[in-house]
Amino acid sequence: MISNHDQYAANVNKSTFFKKDEQNFINILSIQQLNTLNDISMLDIFLSKNSIIEPHYHPNASELTYCVSGSVTISLMNPNTKKFQHYQITPGQVVNIPQGWWHYQIANTDDTHLQGIFNTDTPEVILGSDILTATPADVFAYTYGLDENQWIAATANIQPSILIGPPMDE
Repeated sequence: MISNHDQYAANVNKSTFFKKDEQNFINILSIQQLNTLNDISMLDIFLSKNSIIEPHYHPNASELTYCVSGSVTISLMNPNTKKFQHYQITPGQVVNIPQGWWHYQIANTDDTHLQGIFNTDTPEVILGSDILTATPADVFAYTYGLDENQWIAATANIQPSILIGPPMDE
């Protein structure tokens, strides 16, 4: 049934998901921006050369990453082989990232523009920085036989939810 409140158009440029700076930001289109979406959503991603979308995975969706402009290397870990697969793509090319696969993207050129299309109306993301900052240091130290103080020192400058790296002062 069609409602008078159904939305069939949206301006993705007015829906910022994450912004590092003027060249590195992500806009989002999900059911919150366009209430008629059904099992689909999109991230509109803009990156400068050598910027990285931090390692992460999507527990509730697969991602089809389409290169609009520039060039990007998309790396994903195959959970069956525990090996990374690397794909360099340019305009018109895509990489399919299955649900739950650990992956990251690094821009090879300035003005890289990607679209991440998801098979859910609201994509979820688990970021590497969140795993590193939320897990107690003693757990990592104990699990891997590390000195806890060394682990604390090594991870001290990691901020949660980095999303686009490296940090501004790099």
